[in-house]
Amino acid sequence: METDSLLDDIQDINLSYLLLTQRMISEDRTTALFRLKMDDEMADLIASLSIKQLTQLARTNQLLCRLCYDEPEQLRKLTHNQREQGLGQTHAALLMASAHNECPSFSSN
Repeated sequence: METDSLLDDIQDINLSYLLLTQRMISEDRTTALFRLKMDDEMADLIASLSIKQLTQLARTNQLLCRLCYDEPEQLRKLTHNQREQGLGQTHAALLMASAHNECPSFSSN
């Protein structure tokens, strides 16, 4: 029963992620490509998917998104940031922008 619940949660996250991705692409494509670390071809494909196709894609037992930090130190810098509140978001944005550029938004499995 717990496995079914976990699978349902994964599929819900996948659908939410895909819908958010489509929305980001339609509202501000340049920023979406940067934040999602995605190229134009992938953005075009995701933007063109119907709700039915998104739902089919979301129905997998694997997360379609993943952390873009290859090194634990990158995540540690974000979570143990002692900077003032106003600079914290800027620091996080800089660390995320410098994350490895080849971080795929979607798993190939």
